[in-house]
Amino acid sequence: MFRSHTNGELSLKNLNEEVTLSGWVQTIRDKGFMIWIDLRDRYGITQLVFDQDRSSAELMEEAKKLGREFVIQVTGKVIERVSKNPNIPTGEIEILVEKLTVLNESQLPPFTIEDETDGGEELRMKYRYLDIRRNPVKEKLIFRHKMAQKVRNYLSDEGFIEVETPVLIKSTPEGARDFVVPSRMNPGQFYALPQSPQTFKQLLMVGGMDKYFQIVKCFRDEDLRADRQPEFTQIDCEMAFVEQEDIMNVFEGMTKTLIKDITGQEFGDFPRMTFADAMKKYGNDKPDIRFGMEFVELNELVKGKDFKIFDDAELVVGINVEGCADYTRKQIDELVDWVKRPQIGASGMVWAKFQNDGVKTSSVNKFYNEEDLSKIIEKFGAKEGDLMLILSGNENKVRAQLSALRMELGNRLGLRKGDVFAPLWVVDFPLLEFDEESGRYHAMHHPFTSPKPVDIHLLETDPGKARANAYDMVLNGNEIGGGSIRIFDKDLQSKMFDLLGFTKEEAEAQFGFLMNAFKYGAPPHGGLAFGFDRLVAILDGNEVIRDYIAFPKNNSGRDVMIDAPASIADAQLDELEIQLNLKA
Repeated sequence: MFRSHTNGELSLKNLNEEVTLSGWVQTIRDKGFMIWIDLRDRYGITQLVFDQDRSSAELMEEAKKLGREFVIQVTGKVIERVSKNPNIPTGEIEILVEKLTVLNESQLPPFTIEDETDGGEELRMKYRYLDIRRNPVKEKLIFRHKMAQKVRNYLSDEGFIEVETPVLIKSTPEGARDFVVPSRMNPGQFYALPQSPQTFKQLLMVGGMDKYFQIVKCFRDEDLRADRQPEFTQIDCEMAFVEQEDIMNVFEGMTKTLIKDITGQEFGDFPRMTFADAMKKYGNDKPDIRFGMEFVELNELVKGKDFKIFDDAELVVGINVEGCADYTRKQIDELVDWVKRPQIGASGMVWAKFQNDGVKTSSVNKFYNEEDLSKIIEKFGAKEGDLMLILSGNENKVRAQLSALRMELGNRLGLRKGDVFAPLWVVDFPLLEFDEESGRYHAMHHPFTSPKPVDIHLLETDPGKARANAYDMVLNGNEIGGGSIRIFDKDLQSKMFDLLGFTKEEAEAQFGFLMNAFKYGAPPHGGLAFGFDRLVAILDGNEVIRDYIAFPKNNSGRDVMIDAPASIADAQLDELEIQLNLKA
């Protein structure tokens, strides 16, 4: 037996007990006549003491040889600490060590294993197994585990069945690039790793499973950000004999339960917003509604005043930043530089102020007199002390630019608090997007999304105006889940493939297995998938999902710990009948 107790459970009720503990040496404080060691495991820290008046000279010498992160086992008596530590559960006791065994020595770690470490992110990712020993990382992984348990319990209580679906599948066009895996037994042919279990969960509905879920790995070969990884986890769900409201009710209930269990906060019905309103008011389809700054369109007020930048713009739109009229010219210039960065792409920014003394001024006073400015400020609904920031240009681009500025100001002004939650549903998405480059429509969600029944006739006359029977759940400015009612009629599915530019042969080659299944009594069905990593991070007050993944990739998609991806031996390539022809 390596331990009788963990390092987080002993207290005064264990006084005078003989115990055996194991763990890692966290810190050593050697006073010569007395040595204190903090012993750490997943459960906490227990202080050990070696005392020359009560410990043998041999034991004292053994203790002096210990180093940080040595793995040791000790046996000793629980005694009361003279100098107590109220910050840890074991802070009232310590162990007077009687026996010490070194289970494994350790090199000096490349960074300190402390809550506040001196290791940079790349270094900590390279030695992730050491980083996991730190409380902030350990606690995030434990939090993730508890979230998964709550999800499984909720869905199981709702009658869902967890079913595993294949990881080696067929490549299908779903938006992002597939990761592909060569098949040795079928030379020249490849599996793909699933971007989602979409077709399989639909087949499970055809199979009569009725309510399916899975906490499942998905894979997308796309450019990475702080909130993206090439492999990520979904809570994937599907239901049969349901309409949109049925699905939204179940998963709104799940989200309410998770938020309440974790934070104690309770919510009524989640608000709903159409895609069109989200784009008009916030410039994106996942608005953060914890704060205001809704977009205000100004075309009718600002055009025709000989200010060419506004006159030539498709859209002039701005936000009111409450209480920031005292921003200095330097602060405003810094915001101008921020929106002009290549990542944002604005050509400039106009500002107006309604100062605390009632004075109204702007950066375009030359073109707009006091009456004009008063009308603009009134349009914003501004009050004394407010600052208005205005962008102009191509409608789609300027909405995206202003959305980015709004979120940046929300961060700078402390309006995006991690312990405040603002969920909502975004509904009525467009079914299709027209791609100018390819000259054809693309599915905004995926090819199996059903149009709203009242819009089916538009597929013949005006496909771009058809709305999808789709819905996204948004939390704190992040899409945490999305889904749709699926097409279950083979004729309508065939029509959708036609609109998306698939030939009959291509549709059969890619999705023939699904279309064949629909010939055998497919029920009405629909579903939703949550981004589990993102949901976990947000409910823990953060947004970076990498912190909640045990072994994440960096922004280049590399695992710097195991050095992957990597080349493979020529013998393996020969076995797969693959010849490399890398471009210089």
